[in-house]
Amino acid sequence: MVNASIGKALEDALMWSVDLLYSWILVFLLIGVGIGLTVYLGFPQIKNAKDIFTSISGSRTKALQGVTSFQAFAVGIGTRVGIGNIGGVALALIMGGPGAIFWMWVIALIGMATSFVESVLAQVFKEKHTDGAFRGGPAYYMSKGLGWKIPGAIFAVVSIIASGLAVPMVQINTVASTFEANHGISPVSTMIFVILLLAPVILGGIKSVARASEYLAPIMAGVYILITLIVIVMNPMQAWNSLVWIVQSAFGLDPVVGGITGGIFVALVNGARRGLFSNEAGLGTTPHAAGSATVAHPAQQGFIQAFGVFIDTIVVCTATALLILISGLYEPGMEDALAGSLTAQAVTSEFGSWMALPMSLIIFIFGYTSAYGAYSYGQSALDHLTRNTVVSYTFRVVAVLVAGLGAVVSLPVAWALSDFLLGLGALINLVALIFLVKWVRVVLKDWNARNKAGDDLHFKVAKYPELEKRVEEDIWV
Repeated sequence: MVNASIGKALEDALMWSVDLLYSWILVFLLIGVGIGLTVYLGFPQIKNAKDIFTSISGSRTKALQGVTSFQAFAVGIGTRVGIGNIGGVALALIMGGPGAIFWMWVIALIGMATSFVESVLAQVFKEKHTDGAFRGGPAYYMSKGLGWKIPGAIFAVVSIIASGLAVPMVQINTVASTFEANHGISPVSTMIFVILLLAPVILGGIKSVARASEYLAPIMAGVYILITLIVIVMNPMQAWNSLVWIVQSAFGLDPVVGGITGGIFVALVNGARRGLFSNEAGLGTTPHAAGSATVAHPAQQGFIQAFGVFIDTIVVCTATALLILISGLYEPGMEDALAGSLTAQAVTSEFGSWMALPMSLIIFIFGYTSAYGAYSYGQSALDHLTRNTVVSYTFRVVAVLVAGLGAVVSLPVAWALSDFLLGLGALINLVALIFLVKWVRVVLKDWNARNKAGDDLHFKVAKYPELEKRVEEDIWV
């Protein structure tokens, strides 16, 4: 009984810490840092909008032994556009009202600058690995750019546990719960199926993940958006009214929603929270994918990852919100426990019960791509600590098995632990971004000057001697 009481007290303390960290500290810190980075860099998401929206052009250029820019982008999209885009948006609607979606848009615009910064840094301070591909991310730019060996190592350990193991586990847990509830498929069957599908991708390492993501992630997002577009075309007036409802609620102009959900502040907090942790800008996760790409100039990967934030929130999250609002299933004051099934119910209400299986498959693919994408972040972090091939392969095997186990175990504590660790990692990452953003301004100015003059867009670090001393040799020559 004593042990049970201690365990319950620790669980309650963990849940309380996560709620405090995510609802208040991290949300406002991410917003504040994002605004600061935006102003310091001169609003790159606006001034370089053309670069952002054309960044995908030519990004599939073959990268010899490495990972292409598009593959790195696809890994980030596959992990960003996950189950959170389905349940997370529904939760934002329920807890903050339709106005929360408007604040998700605002947060995405700010987050595009943050994602640009951390992705450029991941590129600038990346390292060449023994498999021919690059590795980069917060642990790399902390240790190389700032000489922060210990904070870099701490971030790497956090990423290994949280991204590499816990996130895949909880993603597969959601998939298994969906399959069991909707189709009566046992969690054990899901576990076996998941292990068989994840093993070939994860055991192949980061380049294998990149190849799988190159096709599966864009197709997955495209099919989901297509379903939403069909619903919008079928219900144009309801879609327009839903957009009006979103804007009105964001500024407290809907007295019914405001009276039930709590008004502008609640809409802002919930929209910000769900938006930030949907697009992951500032958390230090997607820079692992950004740092693996082979590009001519660091700014290129920054632009394409900023585009990923736009796709995740402005496109996919908006699509989910419109789907739910058009269906008429959303009601102010709904129980937040309904968030997980609300999007799927919205689809079946529009197309009929036959769509239950396709929606379950979409949820599975969301969880599947998020699982192996998150593993790759943990692998990149592990490679910062050691290049021992036995340790690396053992981690891959463990990652596959742990992800599979996620289908058959209850995970409330694992969810909370992964959130807590990711939040702590984000705090360390944001401090590093503040100290290192000066190099991002150097890179951005270099890109803009070369672009304006029509020069060769290859970044030559020798032009910046102070930066040259901090980066890996023979990468930016």
